[in-house]
Amino acid sequence: MNRNRRIFIIVFIVFTIIVALFAIDMASRTTAPWNKHRELERALPVQKDGTAVDTMATDTLLMP
Repeated sequence: MNRNRRIFIIVFIVFTIIVALFAIDMASRTTAPWNKHRELERALPVQKDGTAVDTMATDTLLMP
């Protein structure tokens, strides 16, 4: 194996490893389309308070 071929193979392997690491990093930071509803929960974790109805909307509807 001549010197140029050896250098090419080494550079190719290093490049492939770097691209694979970037792909793994990007995949871990993104959300799959079928998990979009969970994206807000992870970004802004909110504790549930037990109320299922918006009180502002019901107050305005009940007023005469």
